[in-house]
Amino acid sequence: MERRCRIGQHGFGIILLLSLAASPHFILGQKTPPTLDTILQQLEGNLEHYDKQVPDFFCSEHAVSSLAYGKQRQYSVTDSIFRVTRTASGLLTELHETKTPDGAATTQVNMGGPVTLSGVFSGGLDAVSLKQKSCMSYTLQPISSEHPGGPYIVQFATKPNLEARSGCVIREQGSGRVWVDPITMQVTRMELTAPHHKITPTEVGAWELSIDYAPVLLDGQKFWMPSIITSTMTPDNAYTPTVYSFLARYSNYHKLEVTSHIVPIH
Repeated sequence: MERRCRIGQHGFGIILLLSLAASPHFILGQKTPPTLDTILQQLEGNLEHYDKQVPDFFCSEHAVSSLAYGKQRQYSVTDSIFRVTRTASGLLTELHETKTPDGAATTQVNMGGPVTLSGVFSGGLDAVSLKQKSCMSYTLQPISSEHPGGPYIVQFATKPNLEARSGCVIREQGSGRVWVDPITMQVTRMELTAPHHKITPTEVGAWELSIDYAPVLLDGQKFWMPSIITSTMTPDNAYTPTVYSFLARYSNYHKLEVTSHIVPIH
């Protein structure tokens, strides 16, 4: 995904979200569920609002990375300050600042594979929007009569020949779904599967990603941010069964502000 972010080094991006083209009050006032296009319009508007209005912010990240190699398993646990800032051109960028309790920089354990994840905050769910209809196939899952107040679930899958389309945010075969809260019209969860993902320069296999979102108040506005991210990659045809995993929790969101004051010289 080249538009705003990258995930690891794998040229696959996803982007953060959603749209106000249709009023949520109008949607809620309908006696019948909204159409697929109405939901996609709302998600696209939410994305535009996030891209234009979210301030620079930081949060706490608690991440557990692991590599399972046969019967052996390696772990790396890190607590970081995670920052998202806007460049002069308006693009969102991410920065991890990992510290030990005494304030010194930490040394990461090299596990030889993609056991971290980045790009979700500066991107996220661009794949589910009206602008991506030439790249993606969308299906609105029928509302269950037993759970009429449940979330709207939109399933998506990439169309063939994505390499030739520069505007596609997903450039590889992939599919997934998002859960949309019917009251707020915000995405509360995303799942994605890429069956032939380039994991390392020598490994290709299945990538499964899930992101849970929760509301966060920043600068007097509510934004839906990742609260839990899980990622699992399983190489095909590995001589020894191998699984790369990543689990991160995000909390304590704050607007990033710089303050200054004049100290008088006596």
